[in-house]
Amino acid sequence: MMMIMKVAAGIVAIVGLQGVSSFTTTPLRTSTTTAAPRTSQLLAEQGSGTNASPPGPPYSGPAVKPILDSISFPTDMKRLDMAQLKQLAYELRWETLEAVSKTGGHLSSSLGVNELTVALHYVFDMPEDDIIWDVSHQCYPHKILTGRRFKMSGLRQSGGISGFCKRKESEYDSFGAGHSSTSISAAQGMSIGKSMMGKRQNNCIAVIGDGAITGGMAYEAMNSAGYLKNRMIVVLNDNGQVSLPTGTPSAGGVVPASQLSTYTSNLLVSKPFQDFRSFAKSFNKLLPEGIQGVNKRVDEYVRGLATGGTLFEELGFYYVGPVDGHDLDNLVPILEKLRDSPNNKPVLLHLKTTKGYGYPPAEAASDRMHGVAKFNLGTGAQFKSKPTAPSLTSVFANALIDAATEDRRVVGITAAMPGGTGMDIFGRRFPKRTFDVGIAEQHAVTMAAGMACEGLKPFCAIYSTFMQRGYDQVVHDVAIQNLPVRMVLDRAGLVGNDGPTHHGVYDLSYMGCIPNLIIMAPSDEIELKNMIMTQAAYDDGPTVCRYPRGTGYGPETLQDLFGYKLEDGQIPAKGEIIPMGKGRVIRRPGASRGKSKKDRVCILTIGTRLHEALVAAKEVEEQDPTLGVTVADARFMKPLDVDMVRQLADEHSVMITVEEGSIGGFGDHVLHFLTLDGLMDDGDLKFRPMVIPDALFEAGSQHEQYDLAGLNAEHIRGTILRLTKRKKAPQLEEVEEQVSRD
Repeated sequence: MMMIMKVAAGIVAIVGLQGVSSFTTTPLRTSTTTAAPRTSQLLAEQGSGTNASPPGPPYSGPAVKPILDSISFPTDMKRLDMAQLKQLAYELRWETLEAVSKTGGHLSSSLGVNELTVALHYVFDMPEDDIIWDVSHQCYPHKILTGRRFKMSGLRQSGGISGFCKRKESEYDSFGAGHSSTSISAAQGMSIGKSMMGKRQNNCIAVIGDGAITGGMAYEAMNSAGYLKNRMIVVLNDNGQVSLPTGTPSAGGVVPASQLSTYTSNLLVSKPFQDFRSFAKSFNKLLPEGIQGVNKRVDEYVRGLATGGTLFEELGFYYVGPVDGHDLDNLVPILEKLRDSPNNKPVLLHLKTTKGYGYPPAEAASDRMHGVAKFNLGTGAQFKSKPTAPSLTSVFANALIDAATEDRRVVGITAAMPGGTGMDIFGRRFPKRTFDVGIAEQHAVTMAAGMACEGLKPFCAIYSTFMQRGYDQVVHDVAIQNLPVRMVLDRAGLVGNDGPTHHGVYDLSYMGCIPNLIIMAPSDEIELKNMIMTQAAYDDGPTVCRYPRGTGYGPETLQDLFGYKLEDGQIPAKGEIIPMGKGRVIRRPGASRGKSKKDRVCILTIGTRLHEALVAAKEVEEQDPTLGVTVADARFMKPLDVDMVRQLADEHSVMITVEEGSIGGFGDHVLHFLTLDGLMDDGDLKFRPMVIPDALFEAGSQHEQYDLAGLNAEHIRGTILRLTKRKKAPQLEEVEEQVSRD
């Protein structure tokens, strides 16, 4: 008996007796793939017989939503009983489905937290209490319940509501997001703030997924919260979907790109575990009454060993779970006990959910219908126009395959975005040379640096906006050591409906100031292929290639507008190595135009604004027979083709640079060279940089955003006409003022 007491006491010493009192939880079903009932069962449980959809397509929701119709704000939910809460969850799921089917957006993440959203708003008192949604792409049910139900038709549209939480949009959006792994830090800060400000109640809840929790910042926050013992609840939404999509071939196999996900997604109620818990409970009855409470903690410790709870316990959190995240009968009382506990120790509530839950087309899709276009609600089929040319992402992926076919040292790295970056395509061809590191951009960059040290040729493919998170590693681990890491930044420029958290407008500025970097930007799909092959061949230092979201132009446009001479009218299958730091003149003035230097204008672009520049040049010459417009593609920001810039400056009276980036980028580099080289000293060269204005651009289409930014063909044309005194055009200040008003 003494030995038993010593063992129990030892375990108690590890776990600690302080903290929240024990909670009774209902164990999940035995498989994560069947943890949630299929849609037909769900509808039978939560919807009335008249509302229930048939078990197969076409799928449809309830004709009326009486409970949801009675909810304007979360306070209206407090009067509901459990049966009504379940009905509300059923109606809310279909409201979300119907809304997203008409606008597109992030669907399955919202469906997966539907019941959790209902439970949180029922139990807690927003906006007095704070609920922070990590990434916040799963916030659609939250928006519907917090006064924005009838604004969902404008979701992610110009002038409409954001697809993410946004503090200026609603007092119920406690913290804005768009990138991952920030929620725990924000919740801790809010908890400290409430405590120091002497607020009556202190409930701060961070909802974070098993993908987002792979980000190092989440662990920094948990380490801090456990150490400082801040009162907060972290809800771990564990759905086994770490990457987008999860399950693409890579060096780690086809499992989620996270050992933590494997850790927490073990068979939590497998036969041995159930037997062991039953044994522990039976064994507990044999001990004296005073020891039973101690042994209860032994049971909790054993539960932690099986589920990963001890990891969080060691970080200073009280671990509760696993809990079925779709079971309101369990969620509500557990959250109520957490809310009412006077304890200040942080708590981690581990939920098992199904992404896309309740909608069979989403549950069956490889990406769970994570991000969707408008779709047919009855079948799940998305309304996507057939592209006339391949996406630039696929062009990059196939060019990388070409490079890897020729050189076995070529490897690809992605940070949980294989689908978005094209690494899923590369991974299907070279799984052992594809590395998905999870949401860990810092790690991805430094791991690439380590690979380069050993003679590999790493291509680190990360969205421009997410590379911001690995900036110190680019400087400290790559550039200072001049290691040949190939960085490929997808989604450069304005990205459309995801809005300001996802725009890739800063990379030319934040990369351009770092020594040793070569920075290039393709104007079209042929140039993208060429630049990937150029990166693969260059071993003397780090390189950056940035390109936007979208598709190529296709052979016809490339020939007619860009002036390519394509053999048999076909785009070359493979790229070619291009001279480092050399631009190209794409268009010369028409015959008999620009006879005087004052009537000659040059447009110098980098990236895909070349298309708009060529259109503008053609329109200007059609409008004014005396003006001659030259269009050049810089290709490289670093090293800049100074010989071409000198020639352009010497031959033209006006030079305009156009880029898909913010102030401090390409135009500033060109201007810096012009002034230092004395090319503006005589006063016979007018220079204008056209950049993304110093403003944040909300959701809308890419064309709408570039129109607002003043970077489409008509704006380039207007700038030319104003500088050549053909017409008055809006000043930059007027454009920025308009952006700020909108």
